[in-house]
Amino acid sequence: MLAGAAATALGFALVPATEAAAGTAGRHPFGRYGSPLRRLNERTLYVDAQGRGDHTTVQAAVNATPDAPGQGWTLVIAAGTYRETVLVPQAKTGLTFAGATGDARDVVIVFDNAAGTPKPGGGTYGTSGSATTTLQADGFTAFHVTFANDWLRADHPEITATQAVAVKVMGDRSSFLACRFLGHQDTLYADSLSLASFARQYYRNCYVEGDVDFVFGRATAVLDRCELHTLIRDVSFTPYGYVFAPSTAGANPHGYLATRCRITGESPDGAYALARPWRPSSDPTAVPMLTVRETWIGPGIDTDTPYVNMSSGYPWQEARFGEYRNFGPGAAIPVPENRPQLTPEQASERTVESHLGDWRPAIAGRRPRI
Repeated sequence: MLAGAAATALGFALVPATEAAAGTAGRHPFGRYGSPLRRLNERTLYVDAQGRGDHTTVQAAVNATPDAPGQGWTLVIAAGTYRETVLVPQAKTGLTFAGATGDARDVVIVFDNAAGTPKPGGGTYGTSGSATTTLQADGFTAFHVTFANDWLRADHPEITATQAVAVKVMGDRSSFLACRFLGHQDTLYADSLSLASFARQYYRNCYVEGDVDFVFGRATAVLDRCELHTLIRDVSFTPYGYVFAPSTAGANPHGYLATRCRITGESPDGAYALARPWRPSSDPTAVPMLTVRETWIGPGIDTDTPYVNMSSGYPWQEARFGEYRNFGPGAAIPVPENRPQLTPEQASERTVESHLGDWRPAIAGRRPRI
């Protein structure tokens, strides 16, 4: 368990679950979502580290739900910091994580593996294996939950593979409302189960922070009204890092879409690039796609060179990058050839509706239903 410095760097207080639950929820740890004595329905389980629920860990509750259920199950999670890794396998379709207090800061799922962290049985975890939470099932929903990885480079100078994923999302029709994603490098891995699956994901009113490629992967992912926050780094080079690193499959007509978002930060002006295209060795035919539209971009983004190459063999100009009607100091266009802008006709093809197709997430309304 990391000390307070790591927690402070990630923006949450690393309080044991028992203390946080007692201070936040008192005698009603599950708020308006009932309790084991007064369940909302037979498909609801309650998680509380103090033992006032059905299970004391999130993973135990996931394991207790049936495979391939006719209707999805809900885990109501009491306030606290749950230090564990969590896997929701493919068979657990339609599962929901509901933070009991209505505030994602109260319900934190966190661990501290990095790609280069040694595994007990030998070898290292790798990027995917570093994830605190891995979500493989279709139809997953979360609201008012924080997903975090509090591994810090400064605490492990011997490790050079510094990717540390907070959550890896792979299922189709995955949705997140008012959630937080905390980490440094590779915070939110918005991906899919295979090259042939174009997993649709929807993030609304969420907060994501990091430094290097902290939203990355090949999913068809929509970030709607989210805040993307760049962290300060004690380095002498620029860019400090990159907000996006999509690796969209060439056959997928829709990659990442950030709409009506805010890109904020603590770094000096122009210290970050907006994106770089990731063409992984597993998919040399990837054509990364990113649209940022109607978004406020803060001064931390370099307006001269907002896009950079990840590898010399694949220039960013060959990716499907485009912007539309962005504003703020980081949205200036001093070098037009370095900042491709969409025409109104092109922008009409890069919308929330076009990305999500025939799926309308239930959380698109004001209050999620369980």
